Amino acid sequence: MKNTARILIAAVAASMLLAPMANAQTRQDDRRPTQQQQTQKKPSKEAPARHQWKKGERVSDWKKHAAVKDYDRHGLRKPSNGQQWVKVDNDYLLVSIANGLVVSIIAGK
Repeated sequence: MKNTARILIAAVAASMLLAPMANAQTRQDDRRPTQQQQTQKKPSKEAPARHQWKKGERVSDWKKHAAVKDYDRHGLRKPSNGQQWVKVDNDYLLVSIANGLVVSIIAGK
């Protein structure tokens, strides 16, 4: 009887010690990246190329861009009659209201 009790106690103790070890084994699923996946570089997204504006170029959709009313605050000169500053991407364009041609360009910082 004592031998069976000892065997039973030893089995319970062994199962308590071995259970955490069984759970600590590595998984073979997609939840964790493999060593090879960790060393591979992910392709970085490149920023889209900005348009290089030139004087005399037509801005067809200039009305869709935000008009700059407080031009003094941005260090821009007062537009003449028939002209308006608009911000396109990070550039300030002085555009002719009549035809949408670029009169002047100030590159943003």
